[in-house]
Amino acid sequence: MGILSILLFTPAVGICALALISRHKTSQLRSVANVFATIAFFLSCWLIVIYNQEDGALQLAEQFLLNPKLGTSFALGIDGLSLPMVVMATLLTSVALLASLSITASVKSYYISILMLELGMLGVFMAQDWSLYYIFWELTLAPLFLLIGRWGGVRRHMASLNFVLYTMGGSIFMLISLLAISQYMPEHGGTLMSSMSVAAQSMPKNEQILVMIGFLIGFGVKMPIFPLHGWLPLAHVEAPSPISILMSGILLKMGAYGLIRAVVMLPEATQALQVFLVVLALIGMIYGGLLAWRQTDLKAMVAYSSVSHMGVVLLGIATLDEAGMTGAVMQMVAHGLVAGAMFLLVGLLYERTHTRNIMDYSSLVQVMPRFALFMTITFLAAMSLPGSVGFIAELHTYVGGFQQWGNLMVFLGVSIIISSAYAMRTIGMLFTGPVKSHMREIEDLRIPELLASSVLVLGIVLFGLWPSPLIDLSASTMNLMNDIISQRIK
Repeated sequence: MGILSILLFTPAVGICALALISRHKTSQLRSVANVFATIAFFLSCWLIVIYNQEDGALQLAEQFLLNPKLGTSFALGIDGLSLPMVVMATLLTSVALLASLSITASVKSYYISILMLELGMLGVFMAQDWSLYYIFWELTLAPLFLLIGRWGGVRRHMASLNFVLYTMGGSIFMLISLLAISQYMPEHGGTLMSSMSVAAQSMPKNEQILVMIGFLIGFGVKMPIFPLHGWLPLAHVEAPSPISILMSGILLKMGAYGLIRAVVMLPEATQALQVFLVVLALIGMIYGGLLAWRQTDLKAMVAYSSVSHMGVVLLGIATLDEAGMTGAVMQMVAHGLVAGAMFLLVGLLYERTHTRNIMDYSSLVQVMPRFALFMTITFLAAMSLPGSVGFIAELHTYVGGFQQWGNLMVFLGVSIIISSAYAMRTIGMLFTGPVKSHMREIEDLRIPELLASSVLVLGIVLFGLWPSPLIDLSASTMNLMNDIISQRIK
């Protein structure tokens, strides 16, 4: 068993360990879940150590034939696209567990669901067989449905149902596209991503476009891209804050990750749809920013800002060049850190005040100085301030987009201005003015909360000031993907 299998099954072993513990032993359940999440995080960090950054091809591959007749395999592997997502998944799972101390009902089921969700996320990013990928993709639905529907807010049942219906509906289109490609595979050709990528080139151009549209719908729901984002605001508002961290930080990236794989598999179809993708990206960026600007609910504001930031990811993917694709991957990491930190801090504030209305706050800097510091840095990163990882990501996307479409990138500038407007407004309303009487005794961040917040904020600042390790991690793979795309669209 290789290290990827060990990493993948670490959450599964954690689930088995939790199943053996009495549901009344809350402290023991929390400790065991945190231990296994930490082990998974350290294993993912070890992957960075042993990963060869000079080689952009698949590494540490493992493959076991599951069904000889269908050709399906248990195939795992990582490259410069999947490795950052694997590390992000394990990191944010650990952060979400540290932020889950407020969960007191059905603790055992809650932690089992989170570890099951981590298992599905890791499987999606490491699977190198489309059938295995689809299984792990669908595996994430059940725990998320339970986590939102059981531990969410007042409208949790509607939110969880919306999420599942949207995602399952998108999954059908993804499945149809995969089945369409499989028709061009040789008999018993299997469903390996590499094999199906070759088979996709045998399809007529019009069929490739239809298949790409199916992938765009399937992955676009999860990203989400405009106008497939309807499930997101309600799900984020009603979900427990630790689950919002995972949804914004990782679940949305599953869609972007799958879309990048589909683009490399069908570059000609993507080129035919390029203008359509750019229009969707620019609309989503401005539309999401404007809706975020209108919100008074802090969680709703962060949710709509995610629509805007994922529009930047779509824009980078649509460029079909190395700079844009690098920007898309960096934006995936940047948004994972920034949105994860935002939902973490908003959730911690809500636990203390039981309100998310921005109008209820003022001058928290006098009452919660540590919270104010982290929240301010996070909002500055959300507006892509130089020195934050968001600036590096959007700069790459801007360069790639300008090379393709020139002055059309003014709309990206407009979306950044809108982001700056609501970020500065929120900072002003939270941390300036007189201290309200009912806000004088709010407790500042405790040690576990301070640890979780520090990890994310440190990542935001560190990769903003020193982005080369993050860029180098993906550079070879992005270069390889760019070569494949360039060769196929000539």
